[in-house]
Amino acid sequence: AMAAAGLATTAYAIWEARQYTLRQVQVPVLPAGAEPVALLHISDLHLAARDTDRAAWVAGLADLSPDVVVATGDFLSAPEGLSLLRTGLGPLLSTPGAFVFGSNDYFSGKPINPAKYLRGPSRRPRRQPDLPTAELRDWLLAAGWLDLNNAGGTITVGGDLLSFLGSADPHIKLDDYASVAGGWAAGAAVRIGVVHAPYRRVLDAMAADGAQLILAGHTHGGQVCLPGYGTLVTNCDLDRARARGLSHYDDSWLHVSAGLGTNPNAPIRVACRPEATLLELVAAA
Repeated sequence: AMAAAGLATTAYAIWEARQYTLRQVQVPVLPAGAEPVALLHISDLHLAARDTDRAAWVAGLADLSPDVVVATGDFLSAPEGLSLLRTGLGPLLSTPGAFVFGSNDYFSGKPINPAKYLRGPSRRPRRQPDLPTAELRDWLLAAGWLDLNNAGGTITVGGDLLSFLGSADPHIKLDDYASVAGGWAAGAAVRIGVVHAPYRRVLDAMAADGAQLILAGHTHGGQVCLPGYGTLVTNCDLDRARARGLSHYDDSWLHVSAGLGTNPNAPIRVACRPEATLLELVAAA
């Protein structure tokens, strides 16, 4: 009976990991009188050869006709994931967009004991990067998307200027937000910080620098959650209560996406469905 229960639980967790969900939330960050902006936040696709359904679901998000797309990294998990990404993300590339990379845009996934996450954040792999990062970057840049890895840029939507400052992935210690801090565009309707892993050193810096909205991914929402307890881990130093969704972070809004994929060697989710989020940026009260 115990073995049957275990198999049933595992089967459910594998099934839930493929139940892609669109969430919608309003964020009051625009100045009075500004028209709403539809910002599609996607993260942690972790694409490998088997993930054709995930790529197809992402392609369908183009039907939402967002004003801007922000991708907070971990597009890949294996080299062959890039061709699937072209299929999935391709229909969205005609929309203005911005991106940062996560560790799995440099390093492919390798087998790991999931219990290690209970002891603290995972570590940078002790090997050379083995994913087509440069090809991925060039493809996104060719579409006109902003590379926000320790960089900034602007996107204009309906006459309103959106100013972005980003950080490279702090999970593998590539972050250098200090090199771009203070670089917000003059007259911007909203200031948006972007990072893959929501480590507090970067969130603190962005909030202190005047970011009104910070977008991040990486946590997978915990990937496995327990009823009445919630997220077990965040795989960074962010508190569990903010592992996914919209919350306040000092004077900023923070949105952490639970992402669309999983650790490639633990393709399960429990009480934490994969997601993309359509953020409606509206005028602050």
